[in-house]
Amino acid sequence: MIPIKIHTQPDDSTCGPTSLHAVYRYFKDPIPLGEVIKEVPYLDEGGTLEVLLACHALQRGYRAHIYTYNLNIFDPTWIGLSNEEVIEKLEQQMAVKKGKKLQRATQAYIDFLRLGGEIKCKDLTKGLLREYFDQGIPLLTGLSATYLYQSAREYSNEQGESVYDDVQGYPMGHFVVLCGFGEDQKHIVVADPYQENPYFKNNYYEVSISRLLNSIMLGMTTYDANLLAIQPALPENSEE
Repeated sequence: MIPIKIHTQPDDSTCGPTSLHAVYRYFKDPIPLGEVIKEVPYLDEGGTLEVLLACHALQRGYRAHIYTYNLNIFDPTWIGLSNEEVIEKLEQQMAVKKGKKLQRATQAYIDFLRLGGEIKCKDLTKGLLREYFDQGIPLLTGLSATYLYQSAREYSNEQGESVYDDVQGYPMGHFVVLCGFGEDQKHIVVADPYQENPYFKNNYYEVSISRLLNSIMLGMTTYDANLLAIQPALPENSEE
């Protein structure tokens, strides 16, 4: 298991920065959690996007790869296009699709690509996860908390707190860090900033691979459904 140490998120909207901070901490980056929370952009409705976390990492000198399964933003026919061509497609999409969250997410992906990030397209499988775990690289993922926890859907009350309600609620997104395989190779070890989650009630737990992969794919409902691999910058004059 990759030895990730994760803090408990300070509030309901900071799971993303808290997960990002855990990855920084693993790479011995001394930035405090409070600074990450302050610097990562947030959406008007609360929370953030994985691509915004990736942009923060790129601005700190890391390399960042995103595997995206978000068909709200990316068309499958864009696979194989250059960064410049994808940016052009995203700009064309912004001109004809006016949803506020789509516009914000699309601009964030354009920024990500211009900062040197890479979008990758590969089937979401156990083998893909193993490629990174075997290199000691944790994976930050945006997924459906509703499916992961098998919980009721949620809504935000007047205090901005999440309330579980199977009728009034909506699917809720979340960020966690994937740390490796369990001993049986059929479960994934998860570092979760939400300690009081309704299913596991711990910052660290194992979840079946099938549940995890389904949760990631269903993250599309909240504009994620991504895997983010962050790695330190390569030394000068070295090759990847």
